[in-house]
Amino acid sequence: MREITDRLVADLSGLRFGSPVSFVYNPLEYARRPWDLFVERFGGAPKEVLFLGMNPGPFGMAQTGVPFGEVSLVRDWMGISGPVGRPVREHPKRRILGFEHTRSEVSGARLWGWAKGRFGEPFFERFFVANYCPLIFLEESGRNRTPDKLPAVEREALFAVCDRALRATVAHFSPRWVIGVGAFAEKRAREVVGDMEVKIGRVLHPSPASPIANRGWAEQAERQLIDLGIEL
Repeated sequence: MREITDRLVADLSGLRFGSPVSFVYNPLEYARRPWDLFVERFGGAPKEVLFLGMNPGPFGMAQTGVPFGEVSLVRDWMGISGPVGRPVREHPKRRILGFEHTRSEVSGARLWGWAKGRFGEPFFERFFVANYCPLIFLEESGRNRTPDKLPAVEREALFAVCDRALRATVAHFSPRWVIGVGAFAEKRAREVVGDMEVKIGRVLHPSPASPIANRGWAEQAERQLIDLGIEL
């Protein structure tokens, strides 16, 4: 995984993004150490299931370097912490405080809270969690802009880089399943690795912006996984 990460970081460094994006954060650069610890501790291959998110949230991976990485769960359950740097340009409303950040990442609290409560540490024997894109895009106002909302030329260049990394990640873990966390991730998985020996499915995204997810995300996600044929 280190080589995959190194190439991904190098390839992303050559991309440029214009308006409406004003700030671009890459946690794989300034929070590389926690990411490496996450992979070293929990990224042994093969895995049965690869959960795939879209891109980092400002209070999760942006702070901890771990996908969906709600601070308290990464630090207190996974046992991962350490110094986190800062982006070259930082939005005043979206400061990077690393493991000192006190705001909860709701999506991460739901996903990792489910993993902890349902499986405990044996979760990592079967599952791994990654993001399709490691970059965070912020507008001048501080509003988050998702990768699918970038201008076409920028989006195509970004997707080419992330597609290559996703194929390499799937080859590394040899999972039976790639499960998109949300519709975007499922779609990218089908387009990018649909020709590989892997099954593809989806679970509901745990975002608090989703009224459905706010009505018991964990229970719904479990039903979706069971319906796909994944034993829990």
